[in-house]
Amino acid sequence: MSIITLTSDIGMQDYLVGAIKGQLWQHCPECHVTDITHHISPFNLPQATYICKSAFAWFPLGTFHFVLINLFDRRPDHVLVAEHNGQYIGCADNGLLTMIAGGMPDKVVKIPLDKNAPKNTFTIVQLLAYAARELSRGKALGEIAPLTQSIVIKNNLQPLVGDDFIEGQIIHIDSFENVVVNITQEQFNAQRRNRQFRIFFRRNEVISQLSETYADVAEGQKLALFNAAGYLEIAINKGNAAGLFGLQGFRREQLTQPTGFQQLSYYQTVRIIFQ
Repeated sequence: MSIITLTSDIGMQDYLVGAIKGQLWQHCPECHVTDITHHISPFNLPQATYICKSAFAWFPLGTFHFVLINLFDRRPDHVLVAEHNGQYIGCADNGLLTMIAGGMPDKVVKIPLDKNAPKNTFTIVQLLAYAARELSRGKALGEIAPLTQSIVIKNNLQPLVGDDFIEGQIIHIDSFENVVVNITQEQFNAQRRNRQFRIFFRRNEVISQLSETYADVAEGQKLALFNAAGYLEIAINKGNAAGLFGLQGFRREQLTQPTGFQQLSYYQTVRIIFQ
């Protein structure tokens, strides 16, 4: 039985998620469809990258991941299907694929949309379902469409690094209002070099040690740890760090900000100083 995952910025307020699942079961009646999330912030590719990379790693080989995010960044005439780390990713050609894969995926094809078909979510899902069905029946990716490397490429947000500091951006705020920063444990350890450190964030708040669990500090106290996905997280034991400290990630309305200075403030930053 094939596994198909769904990740989107659609939300759960209307019929779309249910209709997409119904459509998938029409085209792939033998598949098992599971949700990753439908609450990606609109246009937030860094958040989508974090969620997808962190979740996809736990699925078995041969899983199909449908990533329905920012589908209409431009007028679509094709969708992408890629093979990466033994799994398949289907998404729009908007740069997200290379962000999730950390570069060009192992193999990728463009599947063209019928020129007469409506340019909507259901048309895109139908193409992805077709690809999943054919691949699950044993076809190679290159048999579905010609392999290509001519796709939109975007790079992941990377921390700013200096000799005595590393500065990251907030990429996700979870339902507990814990704040995830794009600094991995590997990056932290490489930059730390066994030195003491202090983590600075908004309102001059400072954390000078890492915790293993939220319970390592008293209720209501702030902490920093590396979460199960390996990313730095700022939290409050049984509290809401984002709300209390006024920390924010990407917001849709920031796309309308006119100046370069304002564009630089899309993400709140967290800085670690090493001594």
